[in-house]
Amino acid sequence: MAQRSTLTATEQAFVQRQRAARLATADENGHPTLIPICYAFDGRVFYTPLDEKPKSVPGTQLKRVHNIQVRHEAALLIDQYSDDWSQLGYILIHAHAELLFPPAEQHDQALQLLRARYVQYQTMKLEQSAVIVLTPERITSWGPAI
Repeated sequence: MAQRSTLTATEQAFVQRQRAARLATADENGHPTLIPICYAFDGRVFYTPLDEKPKSVPGTQLKRVHNIQVRHEAALLIDQYSDDWSQLGYILIHAHAELLFPPAEQHDQALQLLRARYVQYQTMKLEQSAVIVLTPERITSWGPAI
């Protein structure tokens, strides 16, 4: 099967139906970090903010931020589980990851998408925080739900 970097229309619909994903990054020694995230997809790239949810360190000191600064590789897993296994499905996206800082125009666009998708972001002060941008490089999907 040939590698591809764009989602099919069916995969895009699946991505839009899901509310959370898991983001994997690795440090300079290859040690992985995996966290749940909220995301928005503009049809080309995925965005996830460094938001105001409680964290043990400032956003700029998060492990995922460090990992992206030293290795621009990431994986995004968007999945759906059901006890009815005919409804299982996932999309695994290997991506180039970068940090997008304000006042970039793309930063404003990302915040608009995130706020439209998650009501919680409408009152958060995201304008001064970075957004992680994930550009798909290789996509794998599976399942009857896809």
